[in-house]
Amino acid sequence: MPLASRHARVSLILLLMYGISGPAEAEVIARKSISYFDIKGDTADALDAALNAHGPIAMGSSSHHPGATKIRFGGNATYEERNGRCRIANVKVTVDTEVILPRWRDRRRASRQLSVIWDTLSADIRRHEDRHVEIARQHARRMEQAILALPPARNCDILQNMANEATTRETELHDRDQARFDRIEALNFQTRMQRLLTYRTRRYGE
Repeated sequence: MPLASRHARVSLILLLMYGISGPAEAEVIARKSISYFDIKGDTADALDAALNAHGPIAMGSSSHHPGATKIRFGGNATYEERNGRCRIANVKVTVDTEVILPRWRDRRRASRQLSVIWDTLSADIRRHEDRHVEIARQHARRMEQAILALPPARNCDILQNMANEATTRETELHDRDQARFDRIEALNFQTRMQRLLTYRTRRYGE
């Protein structure tokens, strides 16, 4: 059962508002939801086929995956004009993630050995997707800090462009980190699964 999960392409919305405020403030809001797709089968081959047929299709991919994480960045920045200069007053970055996981419906009819295999695989899928969520949250914090650290500009239009450039750079870095994580996971999948299966088999006396 190959693990080839992919995150969805990021969509970034930066709402820009003008106002007067005190010292610059920043906030990152992270929200996570989980949804499931059902699969059936009472053999390893049947489960593999079900994952390949019914798993989510991530943006930028044409094949089904055993799990996926959809990621969306958003937020707003408030600008303050003082003494002929414009500076960042407040920044709020949001990151919404939806983790999509498989749910096996035929467990009662399956052997204990297949149950161990499934528990091992499903736990690895969840761990993999949770790491995608954490990478997204790390970059949301970095995005917030990058915008907050922007120096004052001659006017707010210039500063707005600088903020947009900062978000674009961080979004690109985020995409590269997510892709790098997927490549490493794919290379290590067989070795990792064999190690985990051996551990679970010994633990449950299979």
